[in-house]
Amino acid sequence: MDRTREPSGRDFPALLRAVHARPDGRRAEILGRGIVPVEPRPLRFRPVMKLLRERLLPHVPEGQDVEVAPFLFVFPESGRAFGPDLYVVDEEAFGAPGRHGNGSALSLVAELTSGSTKETDWTDHWTDRAAAYGRVVPVYLVLNMQEGQLTIFRSPSEQGYRARRTVPFGSPVPVPAPFDFTLDTIGFEAGVAD
Repeated sequence: MDRTREPSGRDFPALLRAVHARPDGRRAEILGRGIVPVEPRPLRFRPVMKLLRERLLPHVPEGQDVEVAPFLFVFPESGRAFGPDLYVVDEEAFGAPGRHGNGSALSLVAELTSGSTKETDWTDHWTDRAAAYGRVVPVYLVLNMQEGQLTIFRSPSEQGYRARRTVPFGSPVPVPAPFDFTLDTIGFEAGVAD
């Protein structure tokens, strides 16, 4: 049985240790409600993640890379730790000691919502992911795989993202600095749940 614990600044290091010491070996994140197991992604997401990676790669700033490898990134100031589905990160982040990366090394994160994660990725976005990402990560993409649409959050600030835009899959969407290109979302509908 998975029990979640409320994170606080005081016990955040203990929660990180607990995430890595899980006896079942499953991946987990630290959200507002504590340690939450990460469910395996549906296989149909793989082509969408590959397509997104291919479209981002030519626009990635020098010294950064696009990854889908399951690493945990921490946001200690908000007591959160996330393992994004896809992310663009400063390559130097992987030279640091330890088992988790610094969230401030991320320049873009993307999450694909599934039935089990939609509430976490989307409904609670302001209290968890977007609130933490919105202070330091320039671009946050939420691919809503149930509704067939992409929401881009941009313009981070101390209060979170200042702007967002939602488009249906198949429509282009501008991706701001440090990328500065228009993302083609044609093909993303292949991962939409029936």
